[in-house]
Amino acid sequence: MKFLSWLLLPFSVIYGLVIMIRNWFYDAGFLKSTSFNIHIISIGNLEVGGAGKTPMVEYLVRLLMPNYQIATLSRGYGRKTKGFLLAQLYQEENTQSTNLNNQTKKQNHSPLTTHHSLLSTQIGDEPAQFKQKFPNVSVAVCEKRVVGVQKLMANHEVLILDDAYQHRAVNPGLSILLFDYSKVRQPHLMLPAGNYREPFSGRWRAQIIILTKCPANMDQDAMGALAQVVKPLPFQSLFFTSIVYNSLRNFNGEKADFVIDNDTTVFLLTGIANSLPLVNHLNTLTDKIIHHKYPDHYPFTIKNIAKLASEFSLCNMQKKVIITTEKDAQRLNEAWFKKEFNKVADITIYTLPIEVAFLNNGKQDFDQLIFEYVRTRPAINSLH
Repeated sequence: MKFLSWLLLPFSVIYGLVIMIRNWFYDAGFLKSTSFNIHIISIGNLEVGGAGKTPMVEYLVRLLMPNYQIATLSRGYGRKTKGFLLAQLYQEENTQSTNLNNQTKKQNHSPLTTHHSLLSTQIGDEPAQFKQKFPNVSVAVCEKRVVGVQKLMANHEVLILDDAYQHRAVNPGLSILLFDYSKVRQPHLMLPAGNYREPFSGRWRAQIIILTKCPANMDQDAMGALAQVVKPLPFQSLFFTSIVYNSLRNFNGEKADFVIDNDTTVFLLTGIANSLPLVNHLNTLTDKIIHHKYPDHYPFTIKNIAKLASEFSLCNMQKKVIITTEKDAQRLNEAWFKKEFNKVADITIYTLPIEVAFLNNGKQDFDQLIFEYVRTRPAINSLH
């Protein structure tokens, strides 16, 4: 354990006690946990960020949207607005974006879209990503999830709550808890000495536990060893997933012709909690990676982009490319549409989409659990 962690350990003990008391108040009924007459699926983790909640939300959206009216509800971390908001794609309604889009077309510059140029500021980068990828799905944000559920439940059959495991004011019908494969063996220390938002024992509230970002070739022995770490209860289903990296896309979501090989120099731009899996994946394709790494949810500035553009332009390699994540693209797109647009708009940035893949033939069992839940009649006031 690092020296700083030792110093912060007393504060972690205090924080942990506060969280345990809070959870006990909810469990005992002294604090209200509201149930609703609608199917609610909560996705979350015990640690701070980086467990793969976003691709899991997208997996559920793809699974359910053909047969159900669904909505996603998030807090909207990093947004500049407050209260309940339902995401709307911006096109001609935004004059500034439209003018810049016209400028882009005239100059034949980077394939950026204005459809989400201001969306991240209003609802946060992850909800903006959901709306861009699933324009026909209702995407909402609200700090008070109870209020958000109340506004959405009349016109939807299933609500997916993103990053809501610690939001006890809503009692979900189904809770999915995620653990990052690379971190689950590490000490389960509470903030600020560690990264846990609540004690490891809090995992009992989940019906489904998923170990994410596992190696695609992980064998049964390794899965069994990890199961001993997580120690699921008899009523909990345990699954293992890995990340699948798709083809490069431009900012409009169109598939790019560019293929990364060992002759490619990759300029990687990230502002996410854990970029290591992405870096490891790119290392299997090329050893020439220049990583511009920023903190999670970092609001990119025109200065950041100008630095990236300058390094890219000065690189004398014949084959080179700039890549970012889908989530980072939401915030990057906002920084792009500034008055300094014409200084850096002559470079193209691609995104590398990811999806969830279940290991050990777990997809069928997982899908069945989800469908069994949404087909049942939701319980009203099943708890407090």
